[in-house]
Amino acid sequence: MTVSGVRFWQSSAGRKILASITGLLMILFVVLHLIGNSTIYFHWLNAYSAHLHALPAFVWAYRVFMLVVLSVHVFFGIQLKLENIEAKPLAYVCKRNLSATFASRNMIWTGTIIAIYLVYHLLHFTVQVINPEFSAIQHADALGRPDVYEMVVRNFQNFSISLVYIFAMTALALHLTHGIQSLFQTLGLNTEKAMPIIIKAGAITAIILSLGYISIPLLVLAGVLKG
Repeated sequence: MTVSGVRFWQSSAGRKILASITGLLMILFVVLHLIGNSTIYFHWLNAYSAHLHALPAFVWAYRVFMLVVLSVHVFFGIQLKLENIEAKPLAYVCKRNLSATFASRNMIWTGTIIAIYLVYHLLHFTVQVINPEFSAIQHADALGRPDVYEMVVRNFQNFSISLVYIFAMTALALHLTHGIQSLFQTLGLNTEKAMPIIIKAGAITAIILSLGYISIPLLVLAGVLKG
């Protein structure tokens, strides 16, 4: 690595840029994952899952890539947060909080909730060691495919599981609300006139994505999606 490369990693601006780029990649993942999940509305979830897992090399390469992206984002996010706490005196922090939003003040906590839930979610629906009686790998649909649709519906019929999912997606909405705005600022894509639009668009995008995910357990609990 060159000297300039080392300085980039060590500088606050460089770390913010890396956190922003990895954040953007994860936003794209959230969008793509929601599109895939939305196939449940049309009872295409089993077909989507079967086609996806017919490409194991691609799936594992994508998982490893996203793990690296997530690790970099978390590492620099925590590092920048600690630097901000150390650099600003208490009085300044208190004054700044008067104009800061709830989402911006709690990025570290919403990020922690999302990270914890991600581990749980992977154990639940990917590794399938939580509630194994409903696991897709042990139950096939009429076409002999892993019954992912049935696994999702049966689990979300449990109110506690749905509630945890909804809570995590609410944390995601809060995290994205400030994260999208911060991304534009860090990458220098904002202007004084554009910033109010960016803030509103970021909040709307975060809400739409969150509601897209939350709609699945809600429709299961309402009996619209049935096993």
